[in-house]
Amino acid sequence: MPGIRYVIDPGLARISRYSYRSKVQRLPVEPVSQASANQRKGRCGRVAEGVCIRLYSEEDFNSRSEFTDAEIRRTNLAAVILQMLTLRLGSIEAFPFIDPPDSRYINDGFKLLQELGAVDEKRNITSLGWQVSKLPIDPRIARMVVAAVKEGCLREMLIIASALTIQDPRERPFDKQQAADEKHRQYADKDSDFVTLVNLWALFEEQRQELSQNQLRKYCQKHFLSYNRMREWRDVHRQLHLICKSLEYKESPAEAGYDRLHRALLSGLLGNIGFKQENKEYLGARNRRFYVFPGSGLYKSAPKWIMAAEVVETSKLYARMVAKIDPLWAEPLAGHLVKRNYFEPHWEKKRAQVIAQEQVSLYGLIIVPKRNVDFGKVDPLVSHDIFIRSALVEGQFHTKGKFFAHNRRLLTSVEGLEAKSRRKDLLVDEDTLCDFYTARMAKHKGDHVVNGAGFEKWRKTVEGSDEKVLFLTEADILQRSTEHVTARQYPEVFKVSGAPLKLSYHFEPGAADDGVSVNVPLVLLNQIPLQRLEWLVPGMLKDKCVALLKGLPKQIRKNYVPIPDYVDAFLQSASFGEGKLEEALAHQMLRMTGVRLDPQLLEAVELEAHHRVNIKLLGDKGS
Repeated sequence: MPGIRYVIDPGLARISRYSYRSKVQRLPVEPVSQASANQRKGRCGRVAEGVCIRLYSEEDFNSRSEFTDAEIRRTNLAAVILQMLTLRLGSIEAFPFIDPPDSRYINDGFKLLQELGAVDEKRNITSLGWQVSKLPIDPRIARMVVAAVKEGCLREMLIIASALTIQDPRERPFDKQQAADEKHRQYADKDSDFVTLVNLWALFEEQRQELSQNQLRKYCQKHFLSYNRMREWRDVHRQLHLICKSLEYKESPAEAGYDRLHRALLSGLLGNIGFKQENKEYLGARNRRFYVFPGSGLYKSAPKWIMAAEVVETSKLYARMVAKIDPLWAEPLAGHLVKRNYFEPHWEKKRAQVIAQEQVSLYGLIIVPKRNVDFGKVDPLVSHDIFIRSALVEGQFHTKGKFFAHNRRLLTSVEGLEAKSRRKDLLVDEDTLCDFYTARMAKHKGDHVVNGAGFEKWRKTVEGSDEKVLFLTEADILQRSTEHVTARQYPEVFKVSGAPLKLSYHFEPGAADDGVSVNVPLVLLNQIPLQRLEWLVPGMLKDKCVALLKGLPKQIRKNYVPIPDYVDAFLQSASFGEGKLEEALAHQMLRMTGVRLDPQLLEAVELEAHHRVNIKLLGDKGS
């Protein structure tokens, strides 16, 4: 160049390179190519002799690549691919590029277009992709413009979109940084750098209307703005405005709200969201970690969730042009990208539905931590099983079907027999009951039922032809015979002075009413024959007598082996309920063995609680 006589070449330059792995545009410092070094040398000596001093060895120079990599090999190819798709140029991989890009960069370009919804999973252009392709700007920004039409914020979006396509017009001279920051702070927005651009545009347009061109230049200089870049901004904005007008995109005269504008912006920046961690570090998509650029208006506030226009690697990985967002905005925009996980599916009686906790994540970031959803729409098979087990078998359901009350009565009656006989092997287990309902419903095309409303509709249809299709029988629920659990062995009442007192049975060791209980009104308390209560009921007497004899000292107990046989003989000869039980039992043992047994030894044996009758004392009103 004229006037330049000397050039000092350090041999280094910041070269823009796109990383397909991290999805980041990097600006690493690299050795320049031989062609770039020769171009630098050519800046001196054009009109006269000059000197170029290279701060690296000739051997280093000769080892460098001859030319800088073509830009198509070091940038995101989404825009190129989209244009090739619209022009129907065939397979991208087979296209005869002068400098063919790496296939990994082609795949990455398709992934970005898929993120934007411009291509489908088969890499075919979508209707949205056709709209994006009509705007001659970066696909991300074009996607924002298309979304802005839907959100009614096209006027503000065109201002932002045109600003994102040029270099930042704000200047920050090294020797006047504080002064520049104060001027820029006048129109800065605390929540969004994008809104800051809109505010700057409005301020500049106001001055442009009032000032002459020369005065406007001075205004820009005073407020640390590049006049040429502001003009470039206006030119790009006008071109975008005319293109949108030709596409019949209408600008709303009303001012767009924060939410609508930033939802539209987010449509193109789904891969650039971040969640705040410790020390103002952000966790981004694909486990990428970055910081807000110090020049951002949000650098100090550091909101919980942000999105960035770009994430660039210099000394650190920085997010530039950022804004605070609500992560819930991302879900409807990224329906084709989010992953949904479901936890703890369970039956809710009030809703009559199978409910689960849903967690939604985007590129590894949890945007919806927990919410209730109808699990029947997610997994009908599992929901059908849960419905049968919880609603029908466990009875957590309100239905008008006659089968339900019938089955509950039948199950309760068998549970009563189990309580009387103190055994849990009469009633079939829950799995067997589930199998019963599953088989009956499958037989009548009810295996699609997952909730209360669906069941009622199916039930009414099926019961029209077979009213008792879901009725249980004793054969369905009994595992063994209950002939031994008779009303004689386990009576329902106990008579005192001609008054029938209700007996109840419960099998739960440790519970206050474990065993047999008699309901005694207060007025009859003094008339209870305590000796008679020691005999319990016929069905429970054998176990008590066995326990009494087993509780004796060994030297005495050995006279009555095997104990159950001696007890059976006693039960056959004894008059049930007459006299004291211990005396009657001791007398019978004397008759059978000739060995005298002191009844007081039997009375001293410690028995489990269910071997004694519980007395439930009732007040005047039955309490």
